[in-house]
Amino acid sequence: MNKILIFKTCLLFVFLQSCTKEENKGILVKSPNSNFEFTLKIQEDISTPIYSVDYKDNTVVNNSKLGFVWGIDTLQLKPSETFNVTEVSTNKVDTSWKPVYGEKNEYSETYNESVFKFGNQENEEVFNLRVRAYNEGVAFRYEFSNPSNDLIYIQKENTEFSLPLQSSAWASIRAQKEIIKMPIADITKAVERPLLIELQDSTFVAIGEAALVDYSRMKFTKKQDSLETLVSELSGRVKFNSSFKTPWRFIMASERPGELLEHNYLLLNLNEPNKLETNSWIKPGKIIRESTLTTQGGMACVDFAEKHNLQFIEFDAGWYGNEYDDASDATTVTIDPKRSKGPLDLLGVIEYAKSKNIGVILYVNRRSLEKQLDDVLPLLSSWGVGGVKYGFVNVGSQKWTSWLHDAVRKAADYKLMVDVHDEYRPTGYSRTYPNLMTQEGIRGDEESPENAMVINTIFTRMIAGAGDQTNCYFASRVTEKMGSHVSQLAKAVCIYSPWQFLYWYDRPEGSVANEEGAGGSKMFIKEVPELAFYDALPTVWDNTKVINGYPGEYAVIARRTGRDWFIGGLNGNTARDVEIPLDFLDSEKTYEAIIYTDNKNLKTLTKVDIKKKKVKPSDVLKFSIEKKNGVAIHLKEI
Repeated sequence: MNKILIFKTCLLFVFLQSCTKEENKGILVKSPNSNFEFTLKIQEDISTPIYSVDYKDNTVVNNSKLGFVWGIDTLQLKPSETFNVTEVSTNKVDTSWKPVYGEKNEYSETYNESVFKFGNQENEEVFNLRVRAYNEGVAFRYEFSNPSNDLIYIQKENTEFSLPLQSSAWASIRAQKEIIKMPIADITKAVERPLLIELQDSTFVAIGEAALVDYSRMKFTKKQDSLETLVSELSGRVKFNSSFKTPWRFIMASERPGELLEHNYLLLNLNEPNKLETNSWIKPGKIIRESTLTTQGGMACVDFAEKHNLQFIEFDAGWYGNEYDDASDATTVTIDPKRSKGPLDLLGVIEYAKSKNIGVILYVNRRSLEKQLDDVLPLLSSWGVGGVKYGFVNVGSQKWTSWLHDAVRKAADYKLMVDVHDEYRPTGYSRTYPNLMTQEGIRGDEESPENAMVINTIFTRMIAGAGDQTNCYFASRVTEKMGSHVSQLAKAVCIYSPWQFLYWYDRPEGSVANEEGAGGSKMFIKEVPELAFYDALPTVWDNTKVINGYPGEYAVIARRTGRDWFIGGLNGNTARDVEIPLDFLDSEKTYEAIIYTDNKNLKTLTKVDIKKKKVKPSDVLKFSIEKKNGVAIHLKEI
């Protein structure tokens, strides 16, 4: 039986510093820096709780309803039952924490929190609304008490996000589809989260979810009969028979899109702290994909990785048979003949890699994982494998969301790191289980996106966290479809991933000569000078600065590890002059800048120009960048 649960509420107002009542404004929860205000009040004509969000005294989310549609098997709620706010408690947190790896080496965690307890007429607790106002944005979640352990279904979540008139969003209907800017009023299908929105006053807003662990995924659909209101859409019903917490729903805002990206650690803050006892086995790094599924190809990749400061090689689909065949056995090395003629001594390659201090990652399709997970993980660990790439996992429903995160936890039991493909998008769980290194959920190089689409990705998808871009360098698609070789260098800075594939469709010299590589690549990696940029590039960072940019047009991002800074600049479909101020550098230091730019007049394979110059923090680097080109810079302290 479906029933719309209407909250009829008589508010209990309390006067506290972080949760205060103002006349006719409801209850306010303010961020410590006062930039954000979350307001909870009652829409009296229908007795429904509503919320709104202000950023710097401007409304970014108008009055929006809260609520659910329930399907209840045994617990019966009377339609006329009235719910009251019986208690409001508050809390303050002002701290910081150090991640195992990240885009920074320390994250601030500062917020004011209010918990609104809703009860029925008999003063029985029904649910809580927990609200946090951070300096980076606001977030809220529903918490349910079910002391009788009745089986209860959430059929639909009615959380609304009512936006100011004439707002536009960068929307995609699937995690790996094109990201298109459109008016909110033109959204006709459910769109992905996080969703980047631009208001008429050029304020940027991001809405999404965090801590999605055992609930159905949320997307956004346009509310019927409303041009500017989005409502949450769950990918299937949710059931529970005990106390239960929903994922967080968050709203961020800023005057520039780059600041939202800098603040993406908000999603990590909304997850539980690290639960692993030890972290020494977790190793970020750069990766080359072995695409021929041969012993010779594996050995060549190991040698290339050692020479070029890569930390891993990866064997993708086909090493244990046809990944789409349910009969394939991931506890055996049985090459898919459609992918390779072999031979493949996989255990021999793993031992050789270990002798060179190179790790090995193996791909396993979800078909084998779903039936063999408890056999595959301990076996691969016993082989000396460092990590597993979970392929084509089911996503969306509560069942598969719970399964996947359980599979991440099980991998941690065997000290295995994880990369998740394909539609899965992160919501911050890598804070709790940092063996979840990266994930796709991104329109990567497999889809041959032009720079403009990659720039859309940077300012939208990357708010969610690490993204496996499956970078390639020598494949023909680089210049035929996507951008330029310098764009590829810059992309590895702009797209954050602790596991960074740099050579997805590229084979090293020494690999099997008569085998075509993945993606139809027939070309071998050439020892061009700019590979020094990749050789030196870290994959995790002590600090990150988004210098400038706008979705679809251009992006300039600077990141530091130790004393070295790396800058990546990507340009879209219009040539432009770009200025990069270096005021983020140490004011007392001088640096050598190694600058990589595109030069179509060079008579070289990749047409990459490399120059060096001394720079100081007061300098501003200026570039004229052609369309679909880029700039990459390595700054070394002198």
